[in-house]
Amino acid sequence: MGNYSVVVLDFETTGLSPDCGDRVIEVGAVLIRDNRIIDRFQSLMNPEMRISGFIEEYTGITNLMLATAPPIAEVMQRFYSFIARHYLVAHNASFDRRFLDIEMQRINLQRNQEFACSMLVSRRVYPDAPGHSLEKLVRFKKIKTDGIHHRALADAEMTGHLWIAMVADLKKSFGLRQVPFDLMRQLAKISKSATPAFLAKFADDLKAR
Repeated sequence: MGNYSVVVLDFETTGLSPDCGDRVIEVGAVLIRDNRIIDRFQSLMNPEMRISGFIEEYTGITNLMLATAPPIAEVMQRFYSFIARHYLVAHNASFDRRFLDIEMQRINLQRNQEFACSMLVSRRVYPDAPGHSLEKLVRFKKIKTDGIHHRALADAEMTGHLWIAMVADLKKSFGLRQVPFDLMRQLAKISKSATPAFLAKFADDLKAR
């Protein structure tokens, strides 16, 4: 229950909607165990379409870089092995989850593990933060960063460090020996006003065991 592993992932994409034909162009991910990063995964992918000037500008990924990148199917096959049996986390997870699931379907694979959204969890763990975008939380928690936003591995690293900070802060604030993944997922779903009592009850229940 306490010793689970999570893969924190981030995709850069050709646009916002996989249902409208948008594809992934880069994946970055970090593997966290015992609340520290122990492995990483990063690759560009050739979407076999040109990306817009806006996406080139936004991500720093150019059409020239993608022309020599491996095909999406090949990278996603390797990424499927990397995420294996680990829980999954992303910041604004509904976006990355949709792309992951659709790209997996294209190669006849299926995600079976649970997904948590670090953005939704952060709203409950850090209700006083000035905002809950990744950039604002990184500044709020003084997380070290190389300053490169909107490249997949850099964003996955920052989200990974945010996740580690949230787990550590919950342990400290509520005297928890462990913070199960399911607790983080539940936190993402409950109201702000119900959060303190929910966490206090969870801490009491753990102590009573």
